[in-house]
Amino acid sequence: MDLQLAGRRALITGGSKGIGRATAESLAAEGVDIVLVARDPATLAEAAAAVRARRQVQVATIAADLSREEEVVRVAREAGAIDILVNNAGAIPPGTLAAVDNATWRRAWDLKVFGFISLCRAVYADMAARRSGVIVNVIGAAGEKLPANYIAGATGNAGLMAFTRALGQASAIDGIRVVGINPGSTATARLEMLLRHRAQEALGDPARWLELCKDMPFARPGKPEEIADAVAFLASPRSGYTSGTILTIDGGAPGR
Repeated sequence: MDLQLAGRRALITGGSKGIGRATAESLAAEGVDIVLVARDPATLAEAAAAVRARRQVQVATIAADLSREEEVVRVAREAGAIDILVNNAGAIPPGTLAAVDNATWRRAWDLKVFGFISLCRAVYADMAARRSGVIVNVIGAAGEKLPANYIAGATGNAGLMAFTRALGQASAIDGIRVVGINPGSTATARLEMLLRHRAQEALGDPARWLELCKDMPFARPGKPEEIADAVAFLASPRSGYTSGTILTIDGGAPGR
């Protein structure tokens, strides 16, 4: 299927690894020029080189800490006009209410919650002026399932779900679509970190984290590419009547 995306330009945060990097590959395969944003310049450069080696598209990089408002403004300025924004940066640590202190909540939310919101605000006016644009927020299924041992992430994700739905209900008047994706367990370095934490709690040994995958749907986590391809479809004209909604990709895991 031709997604009719060739020639468009996408800004992807958290774009140097995991779902963000897979999204860059998926969009580049459709002929989309890419701007990758992440904190580490070296990892960014490696990711950009890998995409360029496979696809004949332009790939730019911007190293930035999106937990800082001035950095968000700089990224929006340096990126210039974009057709697609994929908000994907952020990693909120696990833990119960007693285990996660206020400083950790604020630091994690500055990147994952306020980083998403601030970058949407930074690019929205330009998209509205052109009456064209798509924002895809890659959030996380914890915002639906609300696990108490991931309380900061569950609460932040639920807030971003509400933000996505609210903005997506109003954005049509400006010619903009806003959608979200809630990945479940996905095979990234972050998943390994979370499973190691859970294995320590449940099994007393973080090295036994792979054992926890056996109870997942299809006995495996999702693949980053499976999320990335959904991002590409939702960002495309093929999904041109989709806004203010969130797609959950978790293999049908219980608890929704």
